[in-house]
Parts: sequence; C-alpha cells; structure tokens
Amino acid sequence: MKPRPGRQRPQQGRAAWLGVAVLAAALALFAWWQGALGELRAATPAQLLAPQAAAPAPAAAPSPAAAPASRSLGAPLSPLGLAQRREQLELWQGRLERAREALQGYQAAAQYPHESRPLSEHPDQLRPFAPITEERALRMPGGSTTQGVRLRTTQERVFASGMESNRITITLTDEQGRTLPLRVQRAVQKEVTPPGATARTAEVALAVNDTGTQGDLVAGDGTWSVLMQPGAQGFAGFAGTVRLELNLEYAGQPGFLYFDLVYSPEQAATWLPGVREAATPAGLDFFVKAQVHKPGRYVVTGRVDDARGTPVALVQFNGEVGAGAVEFKLPVFGKLIRDAKPEFPLVLRDVEGFLLKPDTFPDRVMLARRIGEQHRSRSYALASFSEAEWQSEERTRYLTELGKDVAEAEQKVRQLQP
Repeated sequence: MKPRPGRQRPQQGRAAWLGVAVLAAALALFAWWQGALGELRAATPAQLLAPQAAAPAPAAAPSPAAAPASRSLGAPLSPLGLAQRREQLELWQGRLERAREALQGYQAAAQYPHESRPLSEHPDQLRPFAPITEERALRMPGGSTTQGVRLRTTQERVFASGMESNRITITLTDEQGRTLPLRVQRAVQKEVTPPGATARTAEVALAVNDTGTQGDLVAGDGTWSVLMQPGAQGFAGFAGTVRLELNLEYAGQPGFLYFDLVYSPEQAATWLPGVREAATPAGLDFFVKAQVHKPGRYVVTGRVDDARGTPVALVQFNGEVGAGAVEFKLPVFGKLIRDAKPEFPLVLRDVEGFLLKPDTFPDRVMLARRIGEQHRSRSYALASFSEAEWQSEERTRYLTELGKDVAEAEQKVRQLQP
C-alpha cells in the first residue's frame, strides 16, 4: 500500500530546515574567518607587537625557556604578521638612515652663514671673469652640420649695462685642433623681440676681423674677433636681449652662428675708491664702497684668497640700500677662518655686483667689474677669531625639524624590533 503524501511533509520540512541551519553556520564561520583575516591585514606594526589578551592557562606549565618570550612578545604572530613586521622594520630603518644623513649634512653645511661660504663649495665662482668658452658645430642655416670641423668660441659676459662691452672670438679647427681658414660674410646686431612684436631699434652691422684691431688680439692667427657694445652701437635706449648673428663660410659650406647679450642701459651705482676692513671675534669684514644712484636690493660678491693664493671664502652682500654713499659688507666668518687656517694677509679680489629688479626683464642692472686684487688685509692671529658655529632662527628651525624626523624614525624602529 502506498504511503499517503501527507505523512511525508513533516519529514521534508525538517530536512529543509536542517540544510538551512548548516548553510547559515557555514556562512557565519566563513564571515568570522574573513573578519579575522581583515583585522590582521589592517593591523599596524605597533598593534601586531602589542601583548595579546591572556588565553586560558594550559594544563601543562610552559618550559622555563619559553616563559620569558611569552611574557615579552605576547601570543606568537602568524607568518603573515611576522612578514609584515619585517617589511615595516626595513622601511623605518631606511627612513632612519636618511633622516640621520639629512641632519648630519645640514649640521655640517650650516656651520657658516650664507654670506660667507668656503670658496671650494663654488668652483664655478673661482674665476668669475674668465671668458665663457664653448665648442660648437659649424651649422648650416637649415640646421645640418659640416662634418670634421668645430667652432671654438669665447664670450666675455652674458649681462652688460651702460657702456660695457662684450668681446667675442671665433676659431674654426679640424678634429686635431688645427686652425682652418674661415670667412665671416655677414655680422648683424639686433634686438630679440617677443613673437608678434615689432623691433624698436634698427639692425646694426658689426666688423668682425682677424687684423689685430677692434678687439682682435693677434693679426692673422685664425681667430676672428668682434666687440658688442650696445650702448654705443644704437641700443642706448633698449633693455632686453641683443643678439649678434653671424653668417660664416668654410670651403664653400655656409654656416650660421649667434651670440646673445642681456643688456640694460641704466647705471645703478658707481664704485668709490678704497676698501675698509674690521676684525672682531665673529670674523673679518671687508667694506666695499659705492655711490648708489638707484635704491633697491643689491647683490655684491667677492672672492677671498690667503697670502699663498689659496682660495678661502666666497663672500656676499645681499640686501636693500638707499641712494647715496654706502658700504657693502663682505664678511669672512670667524669659524671659517679657524677651519681654513689661511696664511695672512687675506686678499679680496674679483668683486662684482648688480641691482636686482624682480618681476621684470632684464632682472638686473650690472655694476662695473672690479677685476683682480681689491684689498690686502692686515695680519691676525687665528686664535683672535671665534670657533663658534653660525646661529640663527633659520638654523635652529631646520635643526629642530630634522631632529624630529630622526626621533620619530628611532621610535618606530624600537617598536618594530623583536
């Protein structure tokens, strides 16, 4: 006899509810496992190292060797936790090394003030008035080059003011450095104007020669020379970039070359004779005198050598001055003198300066160059100068911030170490 369907329904319902319960339990277990794994991934190194909540005591007491480790480290970390801790430790050890290097580097550099630095830090400032020498290709007007030859050029300066001149030389050589015959077909001086603007001055033809005249030193030596002097060559009312364009020719091949000079017709200040010196424990100060016509921010730089010609210091004035007779202070810091141990007297040489004109072009008005020795100091005992390092609000602020970086990294490394 077939069983009645109504008697199977309770059994089928119980089976269904049992399946639902098993599925719910499995889902709950899976969710707990995912949450625990997420917490482990999200944990910071400090949290990973924090002592874990105490678990129920096991039936057997731990061995004497294991007890101290359990008390110091808490529950052992999973392999994933240990890997994360090692990664974080390496990261912070690298940060600590860089932070210490930054602090030590700044401490070493900040022994002396900005306006009095070792000249060895600035090798490009050692001979500021040496001509700018370049090796260039002989380029045709379209941009291609003539192979096997080179142009050797010199230019006295890139900034000029008033009646200052800029001497330029050109020599053509082969790959072995032998001088080759060169012809200058055309030389034109012109202003460089922005795109779309109209030139305010007319082009001026200049004489380029190898005759030993007009700026050329030796006749017939294959070195061609020309003088740019915008103030006397039609540009006395122009401020901006003046360009000298040259059309050249060698063995039937044309070439093109140009030189730029940033020019200002103004005269900001004129030097006055004499240099004053003053010695204190803080250092030896040179005072260079000038008659200022245009007030504003002036930057004046000089070089100081000792009696043997050994470079000692790059000294600078950078500040606002008014019109009239002024003195620009060029200080040699006391600790710099003590550390360099120069042989006295000290020699101030090669002084240059300009009036800074921010937010405009040209951004400076040059003062005349003071080439060579300008002053020779008296002799002083090294012990008369202080060994104290430079102190200022700026230095203290930087040392404080760099010290904070070191302290933070040291703390993190201590936390992450086993």
